[in-house]
Amino acid sequence: MTLSIIICSYNRASYISDALDSLYRQTAGLNAFEAIIVDNNSTDNTKEVFNQWRSSHSNGFFSYLTESKQGASFARNTGAAIAKGEWLCFMDDDAVATADYVKNIINHIKLKPEAVGFGGRIIPKYIPAEPKWMSYYVSSLVGNFDYAPIACAFEKGKYPLESNMIVKKDIYEQIGGFNSDLPGVIGTLRIGGEGKELFFKILALGHTIYYDPSICVQHVVEVKKLTSEYMYRVASGIGRGEKTRTLCISKGSYLIKFVEYVMKLGAAIILGIKYILQATPAKAWPVIQFRIDALKGLVG
Repeated sequence: MTLSIIICSYNRASYISDALDSLYRQTAGLNAFEAIIVDNNSTDNTKEVFNQWRSSHSNGFFSYLTESKQGASFARNTGAAIAKGEWLCFMDDDAVATADYVKNIINHIKLKPEAVGFGGRIIPKYIPAEPKWMSYYVSSLVGNFDYAPIACAFEKGKYPLESNMIVKKDIYEQIGGFNSDLPGVIGTLRIGGEGKELFFKILALGHTIYYDPSICVQHVVEVKKLTSEYMYRVASGIGRGEKTRTLCISKGSYLIKFVEYVMKLGAAIILGIKYILQATPAKAWPVIQFRIDALKGLVG
């Protein structure tokens, strides 16, 4: 089998059916992939929803298992361990794949036989609508990712996001999968950057990472959940992850990252002033708050 799609899920019973439906309707056909749902200690009725969905969608290769250790890295590694595909695709439980998603992944693999890792586009699906304070820079916190209009190689330091990334399984195993010291979400605590570290390890082996916008998912964003507390958890989680990642390299790497974050805060302040001058003041503070919260996570 060419492709295994792994979806780790935590308390997203209201969305998991849409994700599964999008895979069930793939133009590539149900024999082109398997889907593995890893329930990461959900306390809602995710299992019941999956079982009900499966009872009415009996074709294809869809499996369900649980991972008791909290954190997306644990769940993704658990799914990868049983995956039968030569390639591992990671998709979120609140994402909806476009109809040609699997077809375009397989086409990319054929067109880039030297590739070992790549990613695609992520379009936020705001419910009910994008808030006025949302800007391009802040939208990355809710999964917005549109790197380039055409397929290309990522520039140095750039990489796919975890909710739409594909890695060759033998390379994934060679680098040890996702680092459990960067677990993602544990309750209300976030320690992110697991995808970044994974791709940096691939780059360190001398490989090129690719981007293909035709490999596309929509990512559900409920505006009512975009509270200051939520945005802080996400932004500070990025900082915590960078602290963990860089300190594992050296104290010097951490200090370089600290300087980088301070400079980004300065740039955010300038950008905020620009938004005010452009008569879009609602966008000013969130972009500054993002960099403040990320810096708090880095030094916390």
